[in-house]
Amino acid sequence: MKEKKYFSAFIVYVLLIQAGILAAEMEPPVKAPFEKLDTYCVNDWWNHAEKIKDNPNKIIDVDVPRDEVICFGMYTTEDSVLKLTAQLFPLYPNETRTVRLEFMRDGKWQEAARENVNDIGWSCLFRIEDWDETKDVRYRLRHGKKAEFEGLIRKDPVNKDEITVASLNCNSNKDRGMRENYVRNLRALDPDLLFFAGDQSYDHREHTAAWLLFGVQFRDVFRDRPCITIPDDHDIGQGNLWGEGGKKALSPAGDHGGYFYDPDYVKMVERCQTSHLPDPYDPTPIKQGINVYYTELSVGEVSFAIIEDRKFKSGPAKKIPQMGPRPDHVRDTSYDPKTIDLEGLKLLGDRQLTFLNDWADEPAPLKAVLSQTGFCGAATRHGNFKNLLHADLDSNGWPQTGRKKALTLINKAGAVHLAGDQHLTTLVRHGINEFRDGPFAFVAPAIINTYYHRWWSPADEEPGKNREPNNPLKYTGDYLDGFNNKITMYAYANPDIKNDILKDGFGLIRFDKKDKSVTFECWPRKCDVTKSGAEQMTGWPRTVTRVKTADGEYDWKIHPIK
Repeated sequence: MKEKKYFSAFIVYVLLIQAGILAAEMEPPVKAPFEKLDTYCVNDWWNHAEKIKDNPNKIIDVDVPRDEVICFGMYTTEDSVLKLTAQLFPLYPNETRTVRLEFMRDGKWQEAARENVNDIGWSCLFRIEDWDETKDVRYRLRHGKKAEFEGLIRKDPVNKDEITVASLNCNSNKDRGMRENYVRNLRALDPDLLFFAGDQSYDHREHTAAWLLFGVQFRDVFRDRPCITIPDDHDIGQGNLWGEGGKKALSPAGDHGGYFYDPDYVKMVERCQTSHLPDPYDPTPIKQGINVYYTELSVGEVSFAIIEDRKFKSGPAKKIPQMGPRPDHVRDTSYDPKTIDLEGLKLLGDRQLTFLNDWADEPAPLKAVLSQTGFCGAATRHGNFKNLLHADLDSNGWPQTGRKKALTLINKAGAVHLAGDQHLTTLVRHGINEFRDGPFAFVAPAIINTYYHRWWSPADEEPGKNREPNNPLKYTGDYLDGFNNKITMYAYANPDIKNDILKDGFGLIRFDKKDKSVTFECWPRKCDVTKSGAEQMTGWPRTVTRVKTADGEYDWKIHPIK
């Protein structure tokens, strides 16, 4: 009887020890350095996943089968350096943090490198030097025994006369479904480069979960071609962002300038979205230890300058008089725009101006500057059609002196400008000193345009001067925006809310190296480019050709409407 009693007690003792070991194993090895942020994916994330398992409004199930923990890979190549980010779903405490990178060589998979995943954001970066950019190479990311993600590192298409770039932005959380139309169309058009201009995530305090959903939605496009992703305001958790060199913001509205959420959260967002980009021009961190990523990338000899138009920009609140319901919205049409172009205000900041100046001097058949938003106030109505917006200080139309400096350098480079953010697609030619003496700029449509509607429709509802007589769009020609910036509108796509025509979609830009021309295409979300008769939005495509003037400067000629 005694032996049986002791044996039972021993069994209980062993079970208690085992339970203690299991409990210890389920303690997260890394605690998040911030609170109430990224709760889907930090600390005891599995408990959170269990609580919201049946919640229809959840962002995504992050507790995936363990052979699916690698969500995607994303890469660029530049100057014989491959940089590839592996993005994982959250891992349990007892799972390995090691990810292996393999390449297909001579018909066999060969391991090339191993890296450890960062528990904050669940990504890791592979950097492979002496990369041969003349060959297509299949790659495979592996974790544990079964998890894999496979893709292709494309050779640099230097022998192609035409280099194509797909431009997308604003992936609204009002629609968490898959993006089948986009994936089908993009794979059919087969761009050489993908550019996501920002707002890949709208779930302000849950970036990793929303980033994983974005990856699931689009990974079948970027698994086998280079991809640029740059975070915008919603990605780092703010309604708007005027970074002011990294200072601490007073609120998520951000209008006083700076970053509101914990700098480790901001760094996590930028690490996940930008670490695969080529090395930054000047990697010196800004305030709060936040890093920078502005850099250049060449694809098929076309050169792209990737800039951060929010990071150094001055915030409007308490610097200029408030002339609307918000510090960044001007409703007073009688104000003098010169009164808000104050000395000391920044747009791109001195560091990025130095970068653009150096980049402008580098030879390339064609060039483009990529950033989050446009360099003018092309949205004249917002929210609903009757809600006039005279000037929006969140756009890069302000401060005007900073705009002029940026456009002068883009012009010096002979570059076009590609951006997003505006929820309103436009093609404009900027005026720096006179109408049409600056670069062309294409703001691509939103991926999902249900979050926030905007219109280009001047208050007087009149066509601009020097309008092309056969342009099918009424509000084209020369205009002054709400900052008195000179712009020539060539195409736009306003939503028609009443008829559920939201004008969401994507842009495709064709760089013809031989003819020195750039064609801007604008495809609606619901089209099918694989079928004959697929039509672009009204007013597109448009083509411009770069020419040299008698004094050796760059100029542009727009082709007549077909």
